[in-house]
Amino acid sequence: MKVTMLAKSCDKRDCPTIYKTDRGTILVQGETPADHGLSIPDHETLVEIPMELIRQAFGENASA
Repeated sequence: MKVTMLAKSCDKRDCPTIYKTDRGTILVQGETPADHGLSIPDHETLVEIPMELIRQAFGENASA
C-alpha cells in the first residue's frame, strides 16, 4: 500500500495525522479516546483528531 500524508498537527505530546492511500482510502493517526461510551467491535477502534486537521487535509488538498 502506498501512503501519502495529507495533513499533520504536532504538539509536544502527539501528532494527529491524515493520510490517503493508493487504495482510495484514508488512514487516520490520533489518540484513542476512552470516554466515548460507544460499543465498538474488537476489530475496530476510534481515533480522535482535531477538526482543524480535517479542514487542512481536505480544504487545501481538495484532490484527495
